Amino acid sequence: MNKVVNNVEEALVGISDNMTLMLGGFGLCGIPENSIAQLVKMGVKNLTCISNNAGVDGFGLGLLLESKQIKKMISSYVGENDEFERQMLSGELEVDLIPQGSLAERCRAGGAGIPAFYTPAGYGTEIAEGKEMRIYNGKPHILEEALTADFAIVKAWKGDTEGNLIFKATARNFNPMMATAGKITIAEVEELVAAGELNPNDIHTPGIFVQRIFKGEKFEKRIEQRTTQAKK
Repeated sequence: MNKVVNNVEEALVGISDNMTLMLGGFGLCGIPENSIAQLVKMGVKNLTCISNNAGVDGFGLGLLLESKQIKKMISSYVGENDEFERQMLSGELEVDLIPQGSLAERCRAGGAGIPAFYTPAGYGTEIAEGKEMRIYNGKPHILEEALTADFAIVKAWKGDTEGNLIFKATARNFNPMMATAGKITIAEVEELVAAGELNPNDIHTPGIFVQRIFKGEKFEKRIEQRTTQAKK
């Protein structure tokens, strides 16, 4: 099976309205920039997007929010995006806010074939409403269901032609588990090498989970909030 595609246009073939997408990254770190820009160009609508956050105004998933292509966000953090806040408070956007650890585990469970699990996170809050509860070791736990997606779109530092991926630093936060939980997983990479060139001990996601891979043309790698020390 040849997993390498020539460009982002080929990589995203098959994505259509009303689909559920997982998009890796943490803040603006490790997000699939090329793929998000292509989704905007494609104009697909009524998407359910699973991502730790929704980017910022004018970048990342914020672009899809501005073009009203997202119907529902399943995420854990919304604090850097004014448009996200506006759409959520106005009722234009469905939002399922999940504790960050629960979101990561729900994605991991989906990739591992585990349909649900119990966690203490969220008990006693609105998150627990309508969910099954059990006591383990004297502590209440709520039942959380696994998450999967029609397409998982991730961004890696390096990848090979067999789909094996290496993520760099903070980009390892959500990308590896999301890569396992899509019916079709698309990886955009900064560097694409021949099979065998990656050290097997350094690989974070085995190629068996990846169906399409391509080398991204441009990565801005923006910083959400730049903080510098004042000169004395």
